[in-house]
Amino acid sequence: MDKVIVCPVCGEGLFKEDRTFGCANGHRFDLAREGYLNLLRSSKKGDTVGDDPAACRARRELLNKGYYSPLRDFLCNKLSGRSGRLLDICCGEGYYTSAFAGVEGLEVYGFDISKEMVRLAAKRGKGRYFVANLAHVPVASGSFDLATHLFAPFNAAEFARVLKSGGELFTVFPGARHLFGLKAVLYDRPYENDERLPSAEGFELVGTERVKAETVIEGNGDISALFRMTPYYFRTPPENKKRLEGVESLPTELEFVIATYKKI
Repeated sequence: MDKVIVCPVCGEGLFKEDRTFGCANGHRFDLAREGYLNLLRSSKKGDTVGDDPAACRARRELLNKGYYSPLRDFLCNKLSGRSGRLLDICCGEGYYTSAFAGVEGLEVYGFDISKEMVRLAAKRGKGRYFVANLAHVPVASGSFDLATHLFAPFNAAEFARVLKSGGELFTVFPGARHLFGLKAVLYDRPYENDERLPSAEGFELVGTERVKAETVIEGNGDISALFRMTPYYFRTPPENKKRLEGVESLPTELEFVIATYKKI
């Protein structure tokens, strides 16, 4: 019986039989060829939720080039020496999750609402992956010692539910000057990001840290993939989006704020 992942329909524990997971109430979920479970409860098909496959692959290829490696390495160093079960919340295509799974002493799980993202994450190996909604994660309450949360909506109540008492949550959000070079191309008056911490009822803020770097995004394909990874993609008028056409080299700052919380 899986003591961590539970049935998204009734909340009962799941039993594994060959390549199928099922609960005592008869709900069944097939293990995908890549090794992940689709536990998303939705009226839409799992492959129609989240980014389209081409955008997911472009994101994977961009991250594989190491532009965001300063953040990945910082988080891995921060996790080093800790042990137990870790949940990577909204794990995307697994760039960070697979790195966390390489930290000695950690048993790593990751989930995302996008089936294609989770499929790509599972192909990286390392860790256990499932498709699910952040509104209610199908895992047992108090089943995780640690959680990581990068660039995703903040659900304090659900984060507190899945963590053990005293469990740690590491949440990452953009610093004031993050991707300012991209904004300088898109907007006449580029603006700094608001670094306001999210409301985190049920948690105590332990402290914040900052990772800063400078990089050059090379090639219009990578620049476009980076743009699609950001919320600016959905907020920018079409006429401003066209400003990126033909841009082949984009110098920009990277800045991340890492807030560490402890469950009260």
